[in-house]
Amino acid sequence: MKITALAAHTPEAVRAALAARGWETQPAWFAAVGIQPFVALIEDISESEREALVHWGTKSGADVLTGGSGLGTGGWALVTGSTSRIAPLARYDRVPPELSRFAPELGKLLAARAEPPRSWPIRGAELSLEKPVIIGIINVTPDSFSDGGHLTSVAAAIEHGARLTAHGARLLDVGGESTRPGATPVPPDEEIARVVPVIAGLIKRGLGPVSVDTRKAAVARAALDAGAAVVNDVSGLQYDPALAALLARADAGVILMHMRGTPATMDDLATYAHVAPEVAAELAATAEKAERAGIARERIVIDPGFGFAKTATQNFRLLDELATIVALGYPVAVGLSRKRFLGAATGRPVADRDRATAVACALAWERGARLFRVHDVAMTREALALAGATTNPP
Repeated sequence: MKITALAAHTPEAVRAALAARGWETQPAWFAAVGIQPFVALIEDISESEREALVHWGTKSGADVLTGGSGLGTGGWALVTGSTSRIAPLARYDRVPPELSRFAPELGKLLAARAEPPRSWPIRGAELSLEKPVIIGIINVTPDSFSDGGHLTSVAAAIEHGARLTAHGARLLDVGGESTRPGATPVPPDEEIARVVPVIAGLIKRGLGPVSVDTRKAAVARAALDAGAAVVNDVSGLQYDPALAALLARADAGVILMHMRGTPATMDDLATYAHVAPEVAAELAATAEKAERAGIARERIVIDPGFGFAKTATQNFRLLDELATIVALGYPVAVGLSRKRFLGAATGRPVADRDRATAVACALAWERGARLFRVHDVAMTREALALAGATTNPP
C-alpha cells in the first residue's frame, strides 16, 4: 500500500491524478473543482437561519460557524467544506426551504468558480483571458508617482508604446492625469490635449488596442473618438455621473477600480474591519450600477485598487485574499506596479520596484487575476509565464 498527500491548494493536482488513472479531461476537471475547499461568509441572517444552517451542516458534512453580531445588522455564518458538499445550498430542488434565499447568491459564486470568464470583449476586438493580459502604462503626465515627466512629447510616448508592445503588452493604457495620493484634478481640456494625440498616434502605428485612464466623460468621449477601445476609470463611476451612459453607448471595454474618496482624500478613508470582503462588496455595488446603466456585464473588468484608500498592511491582505474579488465573477485586473506597499516589504525606492511588481503579479495570477497593469512589461511577462506554466493544465 502507498499513500500520497496531494497538493490541496489547486484543483490541478486532483485533475492530474484522475487523468493519469484513465479519467477523461472534462470529468476529471469538474471532479477536481468539486472537491476543492470552499468557504462562504454569509452575513445579515436571522437566528432561525443560523440554526437551520448548523442543522444542515451536521447532516451534509460541512462545517458551520455562526455568531449573532458582526459588521452588518444581523447574524453571520461561515460555511466551509468541499464545493460539492456546499453546492446543494445553491439548488432550489435540494436546499431546505428555510435556507432558500441563499440559493441565488451562492449559485453565482459557485458558477464563477466553476466557469470563470475566458475572454473580454472590448470595442472592436476581444481579448482572451486564457493567458495573462499585460497592460502597458503610458503616462503623459508631469507628476505621476513613478514616471511623471518621463515622456516629454507625443512621439516619445508613441515610441514607448511600441517598446511595451514588443515586450508583450496586449493593451496600452494612456493616462493624462495623476491619481497618486494628494493629486489634484486636471481640467478636461488639458487632459484631452495630453492623451488624444498619443492615442491617435498609437492607432495610426497599428499599436494597441488602447485604453484611456480617465475619470471624465469628456476625456473618455474624445479618447474613444480617437480610437480607444477601453476606458479605465479609477473612480469606479463615482467621479463623473455622465460617464456610465457614455460607456454603455460606446460598447467599450470598461475597467472599474475600487477607490474611496478622491486622490486628495483617499488615504484618510483606509478603514476596514476585513478589507477583502468589504472591497468585494463595494466593487459588486459598482458593477451592478454599471450594468443598470446599460454596460454589458461581459465588458466589465474590476480592479481592487491596490494603493487607493488602503494601507500597506491592507494591500498585502487584499493580495493574499484576492480570490474573494475573483469570486464576484468578473475578470480581475490589478495595478500593482511600483506601489508603496511593495517598497514597505522590500525597502526599495519607487524606481527599483519592478522585480517586486513582477512577483506580486505572479501571486495575483495564482489567486485568479487575469489582467496586469505595469510599467516594466518584459519582467512581468517572464514572471507570469512561469506562474502560468504551473497553473494551466495541458
